[in-house]
Amino acid sequence: MANVNLAVIYYSSTGTNYQLAQWAEEGAKAAGAEVKVLKVPELAPEAAIAGNPAWKAHVEATKDVPEVTLADLEWADAIIFSIPTRFGNVPGQVKQFLDTTGGLWFHGKLANKVVSAMTSAQNAHGGQEQTILQLYTTMYHWGAIVAAPGYTDPVIFGAGGNPYGTSVTVDQNGKMVEDVSGAVKHQAKRTVTVAEWVKKGNQ
Repeated sequence: MANVNLAVIYYSSTGTNYQLAQWAEEGAKAAGAEVKVLKVPELAPEAAIAGNPAWKAHVEATKDVPEVTLADLEWADAIIFSIPTRFGNVPGQVKQFLDTTGGLWFHGKLANKVVSAMTSAQNAHGGQEQTILQLYTTMYHWGAIVAAPGYTDPVIFGAGGNPYGTSVTVDQNGKMVEDVSGAVKHQAKRTVTVAEWVKKGNQ
């Protein structure tokens, strides 16, 4: 059987979710997937980015990462999203991209994609779970199959125990509080495994 095609789609202003996306890439490749790491297009004005040194530095550091397109969604058998929370919801940049998927949805091109999500916030109850669930609502409309990590591996407890998807707290210095790399890699491997089952069942 052909390898699973996985799109790891992230939005990151200062680098946390880019790091999560890279760990997801590692886990998925270890599980045999073909992986593309793709960023959501930035909509913030240049002045806002320039006014935040960490944001500006991250934009510059990731300028060569390709932006996600609708063609990438069509290519993918599975998708992992990694996005920060914004008031318990997805960032506007992510919502804008999701709102462009209507044509693919209408033609049934998003049905049966296997999806999973990760997130970050600046405090432990900053809306991480709600952000993932908000994203999954869109996935249900797509007809996608959500592969949440649940409690399928002990590593999830060490990373904070979020059953909906890996989430991490970021301190005032931009450093991750929890050790989540293992949980991210497990979640990626699980997503690829479920996608393999679905792909095999559709052949």
